[in-house]
Amino acid sequence: RQNSHAAKTVSGESLCTLNNQRESGAENMKIILVLLFTAPLALSADKDYSSADSAGSPETKSTFALLDDVRILANGLLQLGHGLKDFVHKTKGQMNDIFQKLYIFDRSFYELSVQTSEIKEEEEQLRQITARLQMNNEEMKNLSQEMNLKIEDLVQNKIQLQEKVWGLEDKVTKLAIIQPSTQETKEISSLKAFVEQQDNDIKQLLKIVEDQHVQLNRQHNQIMELEDKLNHIELQELTENSFMEEQPEPETISLLNATAGRHRSDGAAADCTALYHSGEQFSGVYTIKPNGSEAFDVYCEMKFGTSWTVIQNRVDGSLDFNQTWEAYTNGFGNLNGEFWLGLNKTYSITRQGAYVLRIELQDWKENKRHIEYLFSLGGPDTRYTLRLSRVSGTIPNALPEHTELPFSTAARNVGTTNGFNCTQNYIGGWWHSECEETNLNGRYVTPRSRGRLERRKGLYWKPKKGRYYLLKSTKIMIHPTDLKSFD
Repeated sequence: RQNSHAAKTVSGESLCTLNNQRESGAENMKIILVLLFTAPLALSADKDYSSADSAGSPETKSTFALLDDVRILANGLLQLGHGLKDFVHKTKGQMNDIFQKLYIFDRSFYELSVQTSEIKEEEEQLRQITARLQMNNEEMKNLSQEMNLKIEDLVQNKIQLQEKVWGLEDKVTKLAIIQPSTQETKEISSLKAFVEQQDNDIKQLLKIVEDQHVQLNRQHNQIMELEDKLNHIELQELTENSFMEEQPEPETISLLNATAGRHRSDGAAADCTALYHSGEQFSGVYTIKPNGSEAFDVYCEMKFGTSWTVIQNRVDGSLDFNQTWEAYTNGFGNLNGEFWLGLNKTYSITRQGAYVLRIELQDWKENKRHIEYLFSLGGPDTRYTLRLSRVSGTIPNALPEHTELPFSTAARNVGTTNGFNCTQNYIGGWWHSECEETNLNGRYVTPRSRGRLERRKGLYWKPKKGRYYLLKSTKIMIHPTDLKSFD
């Protein structure tokens, strides 16, 4: 539009110059015409005066003088005619230049119009692509939810089948002791083979479903990356440290709500789930006593129709998580605010059976995401080694699966990568394998902090091929793998 406006302005100025030249040429032509009409009169007068000269009157000299003036005037007119001729040629050249410039500007204006049309078409195509990607993203979300439900059903069926297999093994052992007949032995063998075949089929089906789930998550992440690129091109915005919006979980009760406080219990419950089944229905601090351990206090959060044992909570940065190995082993903080339960207490709970680890994250735009793992936690002799297997979630994985991850602090380092001490460069203790995957016990850093090194020492979640997601709050909690008790 600026180029077309400039073209119009230059064209207007050229037309004004052309009009002025035409008006000047018209005035000069008028002068020429007047002189041309005056010249014959002067010549006729010259002839009259020349005839009078034969009489020899005294006016002869004045007549000759008048004739000289006429000749001078004629010479001036001739010179003026040559000047006008040169002026006309010059004016024609200038007019040709002006018309050439007008042609160039008209062509430029046309090309700008064509480019504008092409840009509008490309913009419309980008909008259509964005709309299709959004529809595909919704479909992928629905498929992912369905796959999660199927995986949970398969896990439950596997547990039930394992219980049946164990029962059948007990029966087979008893039958072997009482020496069953040949016919009974054949029936038992065929039954055992049938059960083993069913168990193998279920394992294969579960593996296929897990592979499909991983593929769906990978496609979902690719769609999210494409949407980010398209939004960046169309809106020219830098959306650093953001998650996709998720509806708040209505059954979640904050650790800082009005029910926070000390609740009494007899201390015989193994964990918060056992307290819930015994009748405790409110979130708060309770006393539990895992098998083979001393009684201690924990924070129990009631959600999804059950109760979870919280092992870490961060909400406002009021607690410094740059603590020693002993502090991370025994626990620190306020159970009604920010705290770390302690590796030794967590181990005493998880060694009672199989547990699910749930991590809930919230960014600085109040968007919430979560991820769940089946996990095992080693004891003090293994440096509380953690081993994970993802079950479900609404965020890309940032922790390595099926890998032994020993716990580390700056004073007692275990996790290194190529000789690089993670805990000396990243604040707080954590299960490190690679020094950039995630750190939920880092320094509490706000988005205003400058520099990547400062953010890398903060509280963040980082997928292997993704960017740093700077977090506002985190919560880590555990629950037995009794999937009937929660959605």
